[in-house]
Amino acid sequence: MLSLVVAPWRGAPVVLRNPDEPHTAASTMKMAVLAAVHRSGTDLDRPVPVRNEFTSVVGRTYGIDPAEDSDPLPWERLGGTAPLRWLAGRMVTHSSNLATNLCLAEVGHEAVAEVWRRAGATGSGSPRGIEDLAAREAGFLNLVTARDLVRLLESLEPEVLALLEGNVHRVDLAAGLPPGTRLAGKNGWLRGVRHSAAVVYPEDTPPYAVAACYSGPLASGHDVDDPAARLLARFSARVWQGRHGLG
Repeated sequence: MLSLVVAPWRGAPVVLRNPDEPHTAASTMKMAVLAAVHRSGTDLDRPVPVRNEFTSVVGRTYGIDPAEDSDPLPWERLGGTAPLRWLAGRMVTHSSNLATNLCLAEVGHEAVAEVWRRAGATGSGSPRGIEDLAAREAGFLNLVTARDLVRLLESLEPEVLALLEGNVHRVDLAAGLPPGTRLAGKNGWLRGVRHSAAVVYPEDTPPYAVAACYSGPLASGHDVDDPAARLLARFSARVWQGRHGLG
């Protein structure tokens, strides 16, 4: 299943393909957690204990697998502390799973749910932490739709969007753009799933938002060597070629 949305920035979509089809969220849900952190009003520079033990939404405790995390640096601080601001940054720039669950533990699930509500999402939510397997088995599913990912991007404050420009995983949508093209977004992948949503800022036209969600056998679960990532890159390249007509 491939879902696509393209829209002039904060304008009506001009491309819609299965826009409301739900997909497993993968790491795209980290954008909602980031927004919740920045809207929490808490001191972003305060130290947070770095641990690998979290409370499931069904009441159990669980940990996550370091081997499944794309960012080793937060793990080097295990047993110590790290500033909340730093953890929130690693969550979206390097897609740290450990940092995500630590941020989520700080703000709570309701704050993240409020982010989705404020964005006007109708088919998306992230009611559980990463690798909260007991919650998943109980029916707590992290889901997104392509339309809701665009809505989420549109709802973010400029300083939050600016953090998304630091995403180092320049694959899928980013790979379909000319080198150096400015974009702010987040991607996510696991076996059977490949998603990416971003605001693209061409120098010669107004910005536009694009979201692509793919669920199916092309998604290998690898960061770079993924046929589904190449599919999204080809789509992104076609949108770029037609950018002058998006308005």
